[in-house]
Amino acid sequence: MDFGLFNDQAYAKASADKNRAEDITKFLYPNDTRKQGRQLRVRQQYVLVSASLQDILRGYRKRHGNDYSFLSGEVAAQLNDTHPAMAIPELIRLLQEDGLSFEEAFLIARDVFAYTNHTVMQEALEKWDLSLLSSVCPEVVAVIRKIDARFRKEMKQAGKELSPALCIIEGRRVHMAWLATYGSHAINGVAELHSEILKKDVFAAWYQLYPERFQNKTNGITQRRWLGLCNPELCDLIASRIGHGFETDLDRLAALAPTIDDALCDSFRAVKRTKKEQLCAELLRREKIVLSPDLVFDVQVKRLHEYKRQFMNALSILAIYDEIKQGKQADLPPVVMLFGAKAAPGYVRAKAVIRWINLIAEKVNADPAVKDRLKVVFVPNYNCSWAEKIIPAADISEQISPAGTEASGTGNMKLMLNGAVTLGTFDGANVEIVQEAGRENNYIFGATVEELEAIRDTYDPKAIYEKNPVLRRALDTLVDGTFPDEDGAFAELHDAILKGASWHKPDHYYVMQDFESYLDAKLQAIRDACAPGNAFARKCLENIAHAGKFSSDRTIRQYAKEIWNV
Repeated sequence: MDFGLFNDQAYAKASADKNRAEDITKFLYPNDTRKQGRQLRVRQQYVLVSASLQDILRGYRKRHGNDYSFLSGEVAAQLNDTHPAMAIPELIRLLQEDGLSFEEAFLIARDVFAYTNHTVMQEALEKWDLSLLSSVCPEVVAVIRKIDARFRKEMKQAGKELSPALCIIEGRRVHMAWLATYGSHAINGVAELHSEILKKDVFAAWYQLYPERFQNKTNGITQRRWLGLCNPELCDLIASRIGHGFETDLDRLAALAPTIDDALCDSFRAVKRTKKEQLCAELLRREKIVLSPDLVFDVQVKRLHEYKRQFMNALSILAIYDEIKQGKQADLPPVVMLFGAKAAPGYVRAKAVIRWINLIAEKVNADPAVKDRLKVVFVPNYNCSWAEKIIPAADISEQISPAGTEASGTGNMKLMLNGAVTLGTFDGANVEIVQEAGRENNYIFGATVEELEAIRDTYDPKAIYEKNPVLRRALDTLVDGTFPDEDGAFAELHDAILKGASWHKPDHYYVMQDFESYLDAKLQAIRDACAPGNAFARKCLENIAHAGKFSSDRTIRQYAKEIWNV
Protein backbone atom coordinates (compact mmCIF):
# COMPACT_ATOMS: atom_id res chain seq x y z
CA MET A 1 0.00 0.00 0.00
CA ASP A 2 1.39 3.43 -1.02
CA PHE A 3 0.48 5.51 2.02
CA GLY A 4 1.53 8.75 0.36
CA LEU A 5 -0.96 8.24 -2.49
CA PHE A 6 -3.58 7.11 -0.01
CA ASN A 7 -3.07 10.33 1.99
CA ASP A 8 -3.46 12.27 -1.25
CA GLN A 9 -6.82 10.50 -1.61
CA ALA A 10 -5.76 8.60 -4.75
CA TYR A 11 -7.18 5.41 -3.25
CA ALA A 12 -7.25 3.22 -6.35
CA LYS A 13 -3.64 4.01 -7.23
CA ALA A 14 -2.55 3.59 -3.61
CA SER A 15 -3.75 -0.03 -3.49
CA ALA A 16 -3.03 -1.01 -7.11
CA ASP A 17 0.14 -2.99 -6.33
CA LYS A 18 -1.51 -4.64 -3.31
CA ASN A 19 -4.47 -5.75 -5.44
CA ARG A 20 -2.22 -7.10 -8.21
CA ALA A 21 -0.22 -9.10 -5.66
CA GLU A 22 -3.36 -10.53 -4.06
CA ASP A 23 -4.71 -11.57 -7.46
CA ILE A 24 -1.93 -14.18 -7.58
CA THR A 25 -3.43 -16.16 -4.71
CA LYS A 26 -7.16 -15.42 -5.01
CA PHE A 27 -8.07 -18.28 -7.36
CA LEU A 28 -5.98 -21.17 -8.63
CA TYR A 29 -6.10 -22.07 -12.35
CA PRO A 30 -7.62 -18.84 -13.71
CA ASN A 31 -9.20 -18.70 -17.15
CA ASP A 32 -6.25 -18.55 -19.59
CA THR A 33 -8.05 -17.90 -22.88
CA ARG A 34 -6.43 -14.43 -23.06
CA LYS A 35 -2.92 -13.18 -22.45
CA GLN A 36 -3.70 -11.67 -19.03
CA GLY A 37 -4.99 -15.01 -17.79
CA ARG A 38 -1.93 -16.84 -19.10
CA GLN A 39 0.35 -14.33 -17.42
CA LEU A 40 -1.50 -14.80 -14.14
CA ARG A 41 -1.09 -18.58 -14.44
CA VAL A 42 2.66 -18.16 -14.93
CA ARG A 43 2.83 -15.77 -11.97
CA GLN A 44 1.01 -18.30 -9.80
CA GLN A 45 3.30 -21.12 -10.83
CA TYR A 46 6.39 -19.01 -10.32
CA VAL A 47 5.40 -17.60 -6.92
CA LEU A 48 4.40 -20.99 -5.53
CA VAL A 49 7.53 -22.85 -6.66
CA SER A 50 9.91 -20.03 -5.78
CA ALA A 51 8.40 -19.57 -2.31
CA SER A 52 8.65 -23.32 -1.68
CA LEU A 53 12.26 -23.51 -2.85
CA GLN A 54 13.36 -20.42 -0.93
CA ASP A 55 11.82 -21.90 2.22
CA ILE A 56 13.63 -25.21 1.62
CA LEU A 57 16.96 -23.48 1.04
CA ARG A 58 16.51 -21.21 4.07
CA GLY A 59 16.14 -24.27 6.29
CA TYR A 60 19.02 -26.07 4.59
CA ARG A 61 21.42 -23.12 5.05
CA LYS A 62 20.72 -23.12 8.80
CA ARG A 63 22.20 -26.62 8.89
CA HIS A 64 24.95 -26.43 6.27
CA GLY A 65 25.60 -22.82 5.34
CA ASN A 66 26.34 -22.45 1.63
CA ASP A 67 27.72 -25.98 1.22
CA TYR A 68 25.15 -27.52 -1.12
CA SER A 69 26.87 -30.88 -1.48
CA PHE A 70 24.28 -32.41 0.91
CA LEU A 71 21.20 -30.85 -0.72
CA SER A 72 20.09 -33.74 -2.92
CA GLY A 73 20.68 -36.16 -0.03
CA GLU A 74 18.35 -34.20 2.23
CA VAL A 75 15.77 -32.78 -0.17
CA ALA A 76 13.42 -34.55 -2.58
CA ALA A 77 11.01 -32.45 -4.64
CA GLN A 78 8.25 -34.19 -6.59
CA LEU A 79 6.84 -32.26 -9.56
CA ASN A 80 3.08 -32.81 -9.62
CA ASP A 81 2.51 -32.72 -13.40
CA THR A 82 4.00 -29.86 -15.41
CA HIS A 83 2.45 -26.98 -13.43
CA PRO A 84 5.47 -26.68 -11.08
CA ALA A 85 8.12 -27.53 -13.71
CA MET A 86 9.46 -23.98 -13.42
CA ALA A 87 10.94 -25.14 -10.11
CA ILE A 88 13.84 -26.74 -12.00
CA PRO A 89 15.26 -23.54 -13.53
CA GLU A 90 14.31 -21.58 -10.40
CA LEU A 91 16.36 -23.84 -8.12
CA ILE A 92 19.28 -23.57 -10.53
CA ARG A 93 18.91 -19.77 -10.50
CA LEU A 94 18.82 -19.64 -6.69
CA LEU A 95 21.89 -21.88 -6.39
CA GLN A 96 23.77 -19.76 -8.91
CA GLU A 97 22.94 -16.69 -6.83
CA ASP A 98 24.80 -18.42 -4.00
CA GLY A 99 27.91 -18.86 -6.11
CA LEU A 100 27.47 -22.26 -7.82
CA SER A 101 28.21 -22.65 -11.51
CA PHE A 102 25.35 -23.52 -13.86
CA GLU A 103 26.67 -27.07 -14.30
CA GLU A 104 26.99 -27.66 -10.55
CA ALA A 105 23.50 -26.27 -9.95
CA PHE A 106 21.98 -28.33 -12.78
CA LEU A 107 23.39 -31.62 -11.50
CA ILE A 108 22.13 -30.90 -7.96
CA ALA A 109 18.68 -29.92 -9.27
CA ARG A 110 18.39 -33.10 -11.34
CA ASP A 111 19.11 -35.18 -8.25
CA VAL A 112 16.55 -33.21 -6.21
CA PHE A 113 13.66 -33.33 -8.68
CA ALA A 114 11.45 -36.18 -9.86
CA TYR A 115 8.47 -35.76 -12.18
CA THR A 116 5.04 -37.40 -11.98
CA ASN A 117 2.93 -37.25 -15.13
CA HIS A 118 -0.76 -37.33 -14.22
CA THR A 119 -2.43 -37.18 -17.62
CA VAL A 120 -1.81 -37.57 -21.33
CA MET A 121 -4.14 -34.63 -22.10
CA GLN A 122 -2.28 -32.01 -24.11
CA GLU A 123 -3.50 -29.09 -21.97
CA ALA A 124 -1.63 -30.57 -19.00
CA LEU A 125 1.57 -30.98 -21.05
CA GLU A 126 2.05 -27.23 -20.85
CA LYS A 127 3.77 -25.27 -23.58
CA TRP A 128 4.52 -21.63 -22.82
CA ASP A 129 5.54 -18.91 -25.27
CA LEU A 130 9.00 -17.62 -24.39
CA SER A 131 7.75 -14.05 -24.74
CA LEU A 132 5.02 -14.73 -22.18
CA LEU A 133 7.46 -16.33 -19.73
CA SER A 134 9.90 -13.47 -20.27
CA SER A 135 7.20 -10.91 -19.44
CA VAL A 136 6.83 -12.50 -15.97
CA CYS A 137 10.18 -14.09 -15.06
CA PRO A 138 12.98 -13.23 -17.54
CA GLU A 139 15.73 -14.60 -15.27
CA VAL A 140 14.09 -18.04 -15.30
CA VAL A 141 13.88 -17.94 -19.10
CA ALA A 142 17.62 -17.31 -19.22
CA VAL A 143 18.19 -20.49 -17.18
CA ILE A 144 15.80 -22.48 -19.39
CA ARG A 145 17.85 -21.44 -22.41
CA LYS A 146 20.97 -22.76 -20.69
CA ILE A 147 19.23 -26.06 -19.90
CA ASP A 148 18.13 -26.36 -23.52
CA ALA A 149 21.67 -25.61 -24.73
CA ARG A 150 23.09 -28.24 -22.37
CA PHE A 151 20.69 -30.87 -23.69
CA ARG A 152 21.44 -30.00 -27.32
CA LYS A 153 25.17 -30.28 -26.62
CA GLU A 154 24.64 -33.65 -24.90
CA MET A 155 22.69 -34.94 -27.91
CA LYS A 156 25.32 -33.69 -30.35
CA GLN A 157 28.14 -35.32 -28.41
CA ALA A 158 26.19 -38.60 -28.43
CA GLY A 159 25.62 -38.30 -32.18
CA LYS A 160 21.85 -38.31 -31.80
CA GLU A 161 19.30 -36.42 -33.85
CA LEU A 162 17.22 -33.75 -32.12
CA SER A 163 13.60 -34.43 -33.15
CA PRO A 164 10.66 -32.11 -32.34
CA ALA A 165 9.61 -34.63 -29.66
CA LEU A 166 12.86 -33.87 -27.84
CA CYS A 167 13.04 -30.08 -28.15
CA ILE A 168 12.79 -28.36 -24.79
CA ILE A 169 12.65 -25.07 -26.68
CA GLU A 170 10.94 -25.48 -30.03
CA GLY A 171 10.76 -22.27 -32.02
CA ARG A 172 9.44 -19.72 -29.56
CA ARG A 173 7.85 -22.17 -27.12
CA VAL A 174 9.04 -24.09 -24.06
CA HIS A 175 7.78 -27.65 -23.61
CA MET A 176 7.44 -27.86 -19.84
CA ALA A 177 6.98 -31.67 -19.87
CA TRP A 178 10.29 -32.08 -21.70
CA LEU A 179 11.94 -29.64 -19.29
CA ALA A 180 10.59 -31.70 -16.37
CA THR A 181 11.77 -34.94 -17.97
CA TYR A 182 15.30 -33.74 -18.69
CA GLY A 183 15.70 -31.96 -15.36
CA SER A 184 14.55 -34.91 -13.20
CA HIS A 185 16.18 -38.18 -12.18
CA ALA A 186 12.88 -40.14 -12.24
CA ILE A 187 9.69 -39.94 -14.30
CA ASN A 188 6.58 -41.92 -13.40
CA GLY A 189 3.03 -42.51 -14.51
CA VAL A 190 0.23 -43.16 -12.03
CA ALA A 191 -1.17 -46.52 -13.19
CA GLU A 192 0.43 -49.50 -14.91
CA LEU A 193 -1.36 -48.88 -18.22
CA HIS A 194 -0.63 -45.15 -18.10
CA SER A 195 3.08 -45.68 -17.44
CA GLU A 196 3.29 -48.05 -20.42
CA ILE A 197 1.54 -45.49 -22.65
CA LEU A 198 4.07 -42.86 -21.56
CA LYS A 199 6.95 -45.13 -22.56
CA LYS A 200 5.44 -46.28 -25.86
CA ASP A 201 3.77 -43.07 -27.02
CA VAL A 202 3.76 -39.70 -25.24
CA PHE A 203 7.35 -39.86 -23.94
CA ALA A 204 8.66 -42.50 -26.34
CA ALA A 205 11.63 -40.44 -27.56
CA TRP A 206 12.69 -39.62 -23.99
CA TYR A 207 12.25 -43.24 -22.90
CA GLN A 208 14.67 -44.25 -25.63
CA LEU A 209 17.22 -41.82 -24.19
CA TYR A 210 16.73 -42.48 -20.46
CA PRO A 211 14.90 -45.80 -19.94
CA GLU A 212 16.29 -46.13 -16.43
CA ARG A 213 14.42 -43.01 -15.28
CA PHE A 214 10.90 -44.28 -16.06
CA GLN A 215 8.80 -45.94 -13.35
CA ASN A 216 5.19 -46.59 -12.37
CA LYS A 217 3.55 -45.49 -9.13
CA THR A 218 -0.13 -46.41 -9.15
CA ASN A 219 -2.17 -43.75 -7.38
CA GLY A 220 -3.78 -44.36 -4.03
CA ILE A 221 -6.36 -42.85 -1.71
CA THR A 222 -6.37 -42.47 2.04
CA GLN A 223 -8.72 -44.87 3.77
CA ARG A 224 -8.76 -42.58 6.83
CA ARG A 225 -10.94 -40.15 4.89
CA TRP A 226 -12.53 -42.27 2.16
CA LEU A 227 -13.65 -45.06 4.46
CA GLY A 228 -13.11 -44.15 8.11
CA LEU A 229 -14.46 -40.60 8.02
CA CYS A 230 -17.15 -40.86 5.36
CA ASN A 231 -18.44 -44.39 6.04
CA PRO A 232 -18.10 -45.34 9.73
CA GLU A 233 -21.04 -47.74 9.34
CA LEU A 234 -19.12 -49.80 6.76
CA CYS A 235 -15.99 -49.64 8.94
CA ASP A 236 -17.93 -51.11 11.83
CA LEU A 237 -19.28 -53.88 9.61
CA ILE A 238 -15.82 -54.77 8.32
CA ALA A 239 -14.37 -54.71 11.84
CA SER A 240 -17.12 -57.07 13.03
CA ARG A 241 -15.66 -59.71 10.69
CA ILE A 242 -11.90 -59.07 10.64
CA GLY A 243 -11.27 -56.72 13.56
CA HIS A 244 -9.57 -53.33 13.39
CA GLY A 245 -6.18 -52.59 11.85
CA PHE A 246 -7.28 -52.15 8.24
CA GLU A 247 -7.63 -48.42 8.98
CA THR A 248 -3.83 -48.16 9.00
CA ASP A 249 -3.01 -51.23 6.91
CA LEU A 250 -5.53 -51.52 4.10
CA ASP A 251 -4.03 -54.78 2.85
CA ARG A 252 -5.78 -56.41 5.84
CA LEU A 253 -9.06 -56.05 3.94
CA ALA A 254 -8.07 -59.23 2.08
CA ALA A 255 -9.14 -61.17 5.18
CA LEU A 256 -12.72 -60.08 4.51
CA ALA A 257 -13.07 -62.16 1.33
CA PRO A 258 -13.28 -65.61 2.97
CA THR A 259 -15.94 -64.32 5.39
CA ILE A 260 -18.43 -63.21 2.71
CA ASP A 261 -21.72 -65.03 3.34
CA ASP A 262 -25.43 -64.29 3.17
CA ALA A 263 -25.45 -62.64 6.59
CA LEU A 264 -22.64 -60.26 5.61
CA CYS A 265 -24.42 -59.45 2.33
CA ASP A 266 -27.60 -58.61 4.24
CA SER A 267 -25.67 -56.36 6.62
CA PHE A 268 -23.87 -54.68 3.74
CA ARG A 269 -27.16 -53.89 2.02
CA ALA A 270 -28.39 -52.34 5.28
CA VAL A 271 -25.30 -50.14 5.45
CA LYS A 272 -25.74 -49.08 1.82
CA ARG A 273 -29.38 -48.22 2.53
CA THR A 274 -28.30 -46.05 5.47
CA LYS A 275 -25.79 -44.14 3.32
CA LYS A 276 -28.43 -43.59 0.64
CA GLU A 277 -30.83 -42.23 3.26
CA GLN A 278 -28.12 -39.85 4.51
CA LEU A 279 -27.42 -38.61 0.97
CA CYS A 280 -31.13 -38.14 0.23
CA ALA A 281 -31.48 -36.10 3.43
CA GLU A 282 -28.51 -33.94 2.43
CA LEU A 283 -29.90 -33.36 -1.08
CA LEU A 284 -33.23 -32.33 0.41
CA ARG A 285 -31.66 -30.04 3.00
CA ARG A 286 -29.18 -28.31 0.71
CA GLU A 287 -30.83 -28.37 -2.70
CA LYS A 288 -34.52 -29.18 -2.07
CA ILE A 289 -34.06 -32.28 -4.27
CA VAL A 290 -36.40 -35.11 -3.34
CA LEU A 291 -34.89 -38.54 -3.94
CA SER A 292 -35.84 -42.03 -2.76
CA PRO A 293 -33.23 -44.33 -1.18
CA ASP A 294 -35.04 -47.22 -2.89
CA LEU A 295 -33.44 -46.31 -6.24
CA VAL A 296 -30.32 -47.84 -7.76
CA PHE A 297 -27.65 -45.12 -7.46
CA ASP A 298 -25.63 -44.89 -10.71
CA VAL A 299 -22.92 -42.31 -10.02
CA GLN A 300 -20.46 -40.33 -12.16
CA VAL A 301 -18.62 -37.76 -10.06
CA LYS A 302 -15.42 -36.21 -11.43
CA ARG A 303 -14.07 -33.24 -13.36
CA LEU A 304 -16.09 -32.42 -16.46
CA HIS A 305 -13.92 -33.15 -19.49
CA GLU A 306 -14.79 -34.55 -22.89
CA TYR A 307 -12.50 -37.54 -22.40
CA LYS A 308 -14.33 -38.51 -19.19
CA ARG A 309 -17.43 -38.85 -21.40
CA GLN A 310 -20.19 -37.48 -19.20
CA PHE A 311 -21.59 -36.75 -22.68
CA MET A 312 -21.93 -40.50 -23.33
CA ASN A 313 -23.65 -40.97 -19.99
CA ALA A 314 -26.14 -38.23 -20.94
CA LEU A 315 -26.82 -39.96 -24.28
CA SER A 316 -27.53 -43.20 -22.44
CA ILE A 317 -30.03 -41.44 -20.17
CA LEU A 318 -31.90 -40.10 -23.19
CA ALA A 319 -31.86 -43.57 -24.76
CA ILE A 320 -33.25 -45.19 -21.59
CA TYR A 321 -35.82 -42.41 -21.20
CA ASP A 322 -36.93 -42.87 -24.81
CA GLU A 323 -37.31 -46.64 -24.40
CA ILE A 324 -39.24 -46.36 -21.13
CA LYS A 325 -41.61 -43.90 -22.83
CA GLN A 326 -42.14 -46.47 -25.60
CA GLY A 327 -43.08 -49.14 -23.07
CA LYS A 328 -39.75 -50.94 -23.30
CA GLN A 329 -37.31 -51.74 -20.44
CA ALA A 330 -40.27 -52.84 -18.32
CA ASP A 331 -37.96 -54.94 -16.12
CA LEU A 332 -35.49 -52.11 -15.46
CA PRO A 333 -35.37 -51.25 -11.74
CA PRO A 334 -35.93 -47.61 -10.72
CA VAL A 335 -32.62 -45.77 -11.00
CA VAL A 336 -31.10 -42.34 -10.41
CA MET A 337 -28.26 -41.11 -12.63
CA LEU A 338 -26.29 -38.83 -10.33
CA PHE A 339 -23.61 -36.43 -11.57
CA GLY A 340 -21.15 -34.16 -9.82
CA ALA A 341 -18.70 -32.13 -11.91
CA LYS A 342 -17.05 -28.81 -12.58
CA ALA A 343 -15.43 -27.55 -15.79
CA ALA A 344 -12.36 -25.38 -16.25
CA PRO A 345 -13.26 -21.67 -16.54
CA GLY A 346 -12.53 -21.37 -20.26
CA TYR A 347 -13.72 -24.83 -21.32
CA VAL A 348 -16.81 -23.77 -23.28
CA ARG A 349 -17.67 -27.21 -24.65
CA ALA A 350 -17.54 -28.82 -21.21
CA LYS A 351 -19.82 -26.10 -19.82
CA ALA A 352 -22.28 -26.83 -22.65
CA VAL A 353 -22.33 -30.49 -21.54
CA ILE A 354 -23.14 -29.40 -17.98
CA ARG A 355 -26.00 -27.25 -19.25
CA TRP A 356 -27.30 -30.09 -21.43
CA ILE A 357 -27.29 -32.61 -18.57
CA ASN A 358 -29.18 -30.16 -16.37
CA LEU A 359 -31.78 -29.64 -19.09
CA ILE A 360 -32.10 -33.43 -19.46
CA ALA A 361 -32.64 -33.62 -15.69
CA GLU A 362 -35.40 -30.98 -15.86
CA LYS A 363 -37.14 -32.83 -18.69
CA VAL A 364 -36.90 -36.32 -17.22
CA ASN A 365 -37.75 -35.36 -13.65
CA ALA A 366 -40.83 -33.38 -14.75
CA ASP A 367 -42.27 -36.23 -16.84
CA PRO A 368 -44.95 -38.16 -14.90
CA ALA A 369 -44.58 -41.10 -17.31
CA VAL A 370 -41.16 -41.94 -15.82
CA LYS A 371 -41.64 -40.39 -12.39
CA ASP A 372 -40.98 -43.56 -10.40
CA ARG A 373 -38.57 -45.18 -12.87
CA LEU A 374 -35.84 -42.69 -13.77
CA LYS A 375 -34.32 -39.68 -12.03
CA VAL A 376 -31.42 -37.44 -13.04
CA VAL A 377 -29.53 -35.31 -10.48
CA PHE A 378 -26.65 -32.95 -11.16
CA VAL A 379 -25.24 -31.87 -7.79
CA PRO A 380 -24.28 -28.18 -7.88
CA ASN A 381 -20.86 -27.08 -6.66
CA TYR A 382 -19.48 -30.61 -6.42
CA ASN A 383 -16.57 -30.83 -3.97
CA CYS A 384 -15.02 -33.23 -1.45
CA SER A 385 -17.77 -32.61 1.10
CA TRP A 386 -20.35 -33.77 -1.45
CA ALA A 387 -18.09 -36.70 -2.42
CA GLU A 388 -18.05 -37.89 1.20
CA LYS A 389 -21.85 -38.21 1.01
CA ILE A 390 -22.23 -39.49 -2.56
CA ILE A 391 -19.48 -42.12 -2.77
CA PRO A 392 -20.68 -44.31 0.15
CA ALA A 393 -24.23 -44.28 -1.31
CA ALA A 394 -23.24 -45.38 -4.83
CA ASP A 395 -24.15 -48.77 -6.26
CA ILE A 396 -22.51 -48.26 -9.66
CA SER A 397 -19.30 -46.29 -10.29
CA GLU A 398 -19.07 -44.86 -13.82
CA GLN A 399 -15.44 -44.79 -15.06
CA ILE A 400 -16.13 -44.55 -18.77
CA SER A 401 -13.23 -42.72 -20.45
CA PRO A 402 -11.95 -44.27 -23.70
CA ALA A 403 -9.09 -46.68 -23.15
CA GLY A 404 -5.74 -44.92 -23.05
CA THR A 405 -6.93 -41.48 -21.88
CA GLU A 406 -7.41 -41.63 -18.09
CA ALA A 407 -4.01 -41.80 -16.44
CA SER A 408 -5.31 -43.48 -13.30
CA GLY A 409 -8.30 -42.01 -11.55
CA THR A 410 -8.75 -41.99 -7.79
CA GLY A 411 -12.53 -41.62 -7.64
CA ASN A 412 -12.72 -45.16 -9.02
CA MET A 413 -10.72 -46.34 -6.00
CA LYS A 414 -12.87 -44.43 -3.49
CA LEU A 415 -16.04 -45.90 -4.95
CA MET A 416 -14.56 -49.41 -5.01
CA LEU A 417 -13.53 -49.11 -1.35
CA ASN A 418 -17.09 -48.13 -0.42
CA GLY A 419 -18.63 -51.10 -2.19
CA ALA A 420 -19.65 -49.83 -5.63
CA VAL A 421 -19.04 -51.93 -8.72
CA THR A 422 -17.08 -50.35 -11.56
CA LEU A 423 -18.88 -49.75 -14.84
CA GLY A 424 -15.89 -48.87 -16.98
CA THR A 425 -13.46 -49.36 -19.80
CA PHE A 426 -10.02 -50.96 -19.58
CA ASP A 427 -8.48 -47.57 -18.83
CA GLY A 428 -6.28 -46.14 -16.10
CA ALA A 429 -6.52 -47.88 -12.74
CA ASN A 430 -9.70 -49.68 -13.85
CA VAL A 431 -7.33 -52.28 -15.28
CA GLU A 432 -5.78 -52.87 -11.86
CA ILE A 433 -9.17 -52.78 -10.10
CA VAL A 434 -10.29 -55.65 -12.33
CA GLN A 435 -6.99 -57.46 -11.75
CA GLU A 436 -7.52 -57.21 -7.99
CA ALA A 437 -11.28 -57.77 -7.67
CA GLY A 438 -12.03 -59.83 -10.77
CA ARG A 439 -13.75 -58.94 -14.01
CA GLU A 440 -16.76 -61.00 -12.91
CA ASN A 441 -17.31 -58.51 -10.08
CA ASN A 442 -17.33 -55.45 -12.33
CA TYR A 443 -18.87 -54.35 -15.65
CA ILE A 444 -16.26 -53.78 -18.33
CA PHE A 445 -17.19 -52.59 -21.80
CA GLY A 446 -15.73 -50.83 -24.83
CA ALA A 447 -12.71 -50.98 -27.08
CA THR A 448 -9.21 -51.58 -25.70
CA VAL A 449 -6.21 -49.34 -26.38
CA GLU A 450 -5.08 -51.72 -29.12
CA GLU A 451 -8.53 -51.86 -30.73
CA LEU A 452 -8.83 -48.08 -30.79
CA GLU A 453 -5.36 -47.77 -32.26
CA ALA A 454 -6.34 -50.20 -35.03
CA ILE A 455 -9.33 -48.09 -36.15
CA ARG A 456 -7.83 -44.64 -35.54
CA ASP A 457 -7.31 -43.78 -39.22
CA THR A 458 -10.52 -45.34 -40.56
CA TYR A 459 -12.99 -44.51 -37.80
CA ASP A 460 -16.34 -43.24 -39.09
CA PRO A 461 -18.74 -42.25 -36.30
CA LYS A 462 -21.37 -41.14 -38.78
CA ALA A 463 -21.81 -44.73 -40.01
CA ILE A 464 -22.57 -45.86 -36.42
CA TYR A 465 -24.94 -42.93 -36.00
CA GLU A 466 -26.85 -43.90 -39.15
CA LYS A 467 -27.18 -47.57 -38.09
CA ASN A 468 -28.30 -47.03 -34.48
CA PRO A 469 -31.69 -45.27 -34.27
CA VAL A 470 -31.67 -45.13 -30.45
CA LEU A 471 -28.30 -43.41 -30.45
CA ARG A 472 -29.28 -41.16 -33.35
CA ARG A 473 -32.42 -39.91 -31.61
CA ALA A 474 -30.48 -39.19 -28.40
CA LEU A 475 -27.72 -37.28 -30.19
CA ASP A 476 -30.17 -35.31 -32.32
CA THR A 477 -31.87 -33.82 -29.26
CA LEU A 478 -28.99 -31.36 -29.38
CA VAL A 479 -30.24 -29.92 -32.67
CA ASP A 480 -33.91 -30.90 -33.16
CA GLY A 481 -35.44 -28.35 -30.77
CA THR A 482 -35.82 -30.71 -27.82
CA PHE A 483 -33.61 -28.34 -25.81
CA PRO A 484 -33.15 -24.59 -26.36
CA ASP A 485 -29.82 -23.68 -27.98
CA GLU A 486 -29.66 -19.89 -28.04
CA ASP A 487 -25.88 -19.67 -28.40
CA GLY A 488 -25.30 -22.63 -30.75
CA ALA A 489 -23.26 -24.54 -28.15
CA PHE A 490 -25.40 -27.68 -28.49
CA ALA A 491 -25.11 -27.63 -32.28
CA GLU A 492 -21.35 -27.40 -31.80
CA LEU A 493 -21.43 -30.50 -29.57
CA HIS A 494 -23.37 -32.32 -32.29
CA ASP A 495 -20.85 -31.24 -34.93
CA ALA A 496 -17.92 -32.29 -32.73
CA ILE A 497 -19.21 -35.87 -32.89
CA LEU A 498 -20.19 -36.09 -36.56
CA LYS A 499 -18.02 -33.48 -38.30
CA GLY A 500 -15.09 -32.83 -35.99
CA ALA A 501 -13.46 -29.44 -35.57
CA SER A 502 -10.35 -27.61 -36.71
CA TRP A 503 -8.31 -29.28 -33.98
CA HIS A 504 -9.74 -32.81 -33.95
CA LYS A 505 -11.37 -35.48 -36.08
CA PRO A 506 -15.04 -36.45 -35.65
CA ASP A 507 -15.85 -38.06 -32.29
CA HIS A 508 -12.38 -37.55 -30.89
CA TYR A 509 -13.16 -39.64 -27.78
CA TYR A 510 -15.00 -42.55 -29.48
CA VAL A 511 -18.43 -42.00 -27.95
CA MET A 512 -20.19 -43.60 -30.92
CA GLN A 513 -17.78 -46.53 -30.96
CA ASP A 514 -18.35 -47.52 -27.33
CA PHE A 515 -21.97 -46.46 -26.89
CA GLU A 516 -23.75 -49.75 -27.62
CA SER A 517 -21.54 -51.89 -25.39
CA TYR A 518 -21.71 -49.17 -22.71
CA LEU A 519 -25.51 -49.08 -22.72
CA ASP A 520 -25.73 -52.88 -22.57
CA ALA A 521 -23.30 -53.06 -19.63
CA LYS A 522 -25.07 -50.22 -17.83
CA LEU A 523 -28.50 -51.80 -18.15
CA GLN A 524 -27.11 -55.14 -16.96
CA ALA A 525 -25.50 -53.50 -13.90
CA ILE A 526 -28.75 -51.73 -12.98
CA ARG A 527 -30.73 -54.97 -13.31
CA ASP A 528 -28.18 -56.93 -11.29
CA ALA A 529 -28.26 -54.34 -8.50
CA CYS A 530 -31.88 -55.23 -7.78
CA ALA A 531 -31.88 -58.91 -8.72
CA PRO A 532 -33.11 -61.38 -6.08
CA GLY A 533 -30.45 -62.99 -3.94
CA ASN A 534 -27.02 -61.80 -2.87
CA ALA A 535 -25.03 -61.94 -6.12
CA PHE A 536 -24.70 -58.15 -6.47
CA ALA A 537 -23.90 -57.60 -2.78
CA ARG A 538 -21.17 -60.24 -3.13
CA LYS A 539 -19.67 -58.33 -6.07
CA CYS A 540 -19.62 -55.17 -3.95
CA LEU A 541 -18.00 -56.95 -0.99
CA GLU A 542 -15.39 -58.59 -3.23
CA ASN A 543 -14.44 -55.11 -4.43
CA ILE A 544 -14.07 -53.88 -0.85
CA ALA A 545 -12.00 -56.93 0.12
CA HIS A 546 -9.60 -56.40 -2.78
CA ALA A 547 -9.15 -52.61 -2.45
CA GLY A 548 -6.02 -52.87 -0.27
CA LYS A 549 -3.61 -52.10 -3.12
CA PHE A 550 -5.18 -48.69 -3.64
CA SER A 551 -4.15 -47.10 -0.36
CA SER A 552 -2.01 -43.98 -0.66
CA ASP A 553 0.11 -45.49 2.13
CA ARG A 554 1.37 -48.04 -0.41
CA THR A 555 1.84 -45.36 -3.07
CA ILE A 556 3.85 -43.08 -0.79
CA ARG A 557 5.98 -45.97 0.50
CA GLN A 558 6.89 -46.73 -3.13
CA TYR A 559 7.77 -43.10 -3.85
CA ALA A 560 9.87 -42.97 -0.68
CA LYS A 561 11.76 -46.18 -1.39
CA GLU A 562 12.11 -46.10 -5.16
CA ILE A 563 12.36 -42.37 -6.00
CA TRP A 564 13.21 -40.36 -2.90
CA ASN A 565 15.59 -42.95 -1.40
CA VAL A 566 14.16 -42.29 2.06
